Amino acid sequence: MKIVVLSRNPNLYSTQRLIESGKQRGHEMLIVDHSKCDLVIEKRKPRVYYKGQKLDDVDAVIPRIGASVTFYGTAVVRQFEMMKVFTAIESQALVRSRDKLRSLQILSRAGLGLPKTVFTNYSRNVKDIIRIVGGTPVVIKVLEGTQGLGVVLAETDNAAESVIEAFNGLKARVIVQEYITESKGADVRAFVVDGVVVGAMKRQGKKGEFRSNLHRGGTAEIIELTEDEENAALKAARVMGLGVAGVDMLQSNHGPLILEVNSSPGLEGIESATGTDIARSIIRYVERNV
Repeated sequence: MKIVVLSRNPNLYSTQRLIESGKQRGHEMLIVDHSKCDLVIEKRKPRVYYKGQKLDDVDAVIPRIGASVTFYGTAVVRQFEMMKVFTAIESQALVRSRDKLRSLQILSRAGLGLPKTVFTNYSRNVKDIIRIVGGTPVVIKVLEGTQGLGVVLAETDNAAESVIEAFNGLKARVIVQEYITESKGADVRAFVVDGVVVGAMKRQGKKGEFRSNLHRGGTAEIIELTEDEENAALKAARVMGLGVAGVDMLQSNHGPLILEVNSSPGLEGIESATGTDIARSIIRYVERNV
């Protein structure tokens, strides 16, 4: 098959692993920078051009769309869908996953555990917001943040009020969530491919840091999920419509709580922690669907 990996950086670990695994399984692999694609929209003849050349005979695409180019990247994925090309991550699922608020609403409707969350239209009743989520400490997140950026832990009422008011003043959309003390700065990522958890790791934030992101200096180790955690991860990926997903969860006293469902999860951390060939699982998922 001819498989296109949509990636702006050909040197990224995840991109390289997908190319490597695809070639090992006998496929023609091509890296395409989606930000440099031109889309031709015409009656019954949708086409994609890359560096002046028409992309022909593509069997499948594996989107690796960064948050900063979600709009255009999604348009490229949608164009391939119009051309009847299989995509490992559907365009609508990609859009849903990038909207933190919409994602939480979908997960809530599905009956999945979540940290108590409040979203308002720049409300001035800051004290009420803090009270509703159970009081301080609280976690305040910018809706567009990624890799732990735009996430603040406010440990006192004064600090929480100051941060929320500052974000409101900047017209930055934020959500306020309860802080799960028993998680102790750790979370669990379950990597789901085609309805199966193919790897799971526990990420621990560095000393003095409540964010567990590996980009923020956190560490990771392999973990065996409980039945509840595995079921929650699979259901979260399913209701979000994602064939490939990184489901981030907190371990709480009342079961797993979903933090986020990532549609372009990195492979380096999970493969290093688990020793599992996740890239191969993604290529096999593509094979089964083309």
